[in-house]
Amino acid sequence: MSILIDKTTRVITQGITGKTGQFHTRMCRDYANGRECFVAGVNPKKAGEDFEGIPIHASVADAKAATGATVSVVYVPPAGAAAAIWEAVQADLDLVICITEGIPIKDMLEVRNRMKAKEAAGGKRTLLLGPNCPGTITPDEIKIGIMPGHIHKKGRVGVVSRSGTLTYEAVAQLTELGIGQSSAVGIGGDPINGLKHLDVMQLFNDDPETDAVIMIGEIGGPDEADAARWCKANMRKPVVGFIAGVTAPPGKRMGHAGALISGGADTADAKLAIMEECGFKVTRNPSEMGKLLKSLL
Repeated sequence: MSILIDKTTRVITQGITGKTGQFHTRMCRDYANGRECFVAGVNPKKAGEDFEGIPIHASVADAKAATGATVSVVYVPPAGAAAAIWEAVQADLDLVICITEGIPIKDMLEVRNRMKAKEAAGGKRTLLLGPNCPGTITPDEIKIGIMPGHIHKKGRVGVVSRSGTLTYEAVAQLTELGIGQSSAVGIGGDPINGLKHLDVMQLFNDDPETDAVIMIGEIGGPDEADAARWCKANMRKPVVGFIAGVTAPPGKRMGHAGALISGGADTADAKLAIMEECGFKVTRNPSEMGKLLKSLL
């Protein structure tokens, strides 16, 4: 059992004919059950053509109608990526995974507001993962995104992270210790994104095949603290916590657009303290995440 995607998921690639879309669609198709999972691409100018046997459609709605796909992955360049997300939402997909980095904040605000308005009017809720994220993987079943497949191993530990590379770091440490993962989810580092730590922790808590979780955050914003407080009240599984940016000086922007500290409760120390209060086992050293998780099992 996985939390967002599994070997039965059918996927549309938006931006399949671009260099990035081609490369990662190929890598995902070659991983585990990918040949059955990646069923369509979208490019209005190339409808009727195909990418290495994957048919290309004019729109997400057309691709969904032809294949029954319920998930899309977006590799569209920043200027058109928000419109691509909205197209997938309008087509009533279950999940949109946006890998694109550098989408203007104004565009993401608009899409988020439209998504909320659609839901408020009784429309279908489409989940959004990202933007600026590595995607998600259910090891040995399906990967959607840019993560290296070979470091993953099927198992019962969930990983959720704002940072792509730290997702890979946690996964690699677990695999090296012989501990497999149920799902690994990169939620992305942009200030306006879809699924938050809290949403993913709820999914892991409800998943009978996840026994423990590593939750990785960054400086900036209230998301990790919100998730930790929810976990204190509700989480039935042990959690290891890590926050990147312990050495960041206040007022400094770090890597991700969302990782800007104002010097209050969104510093790494403040977040680690909240996590600890809420029952997480925390570490200030990213190389200890796997060992610490192992000690809890």
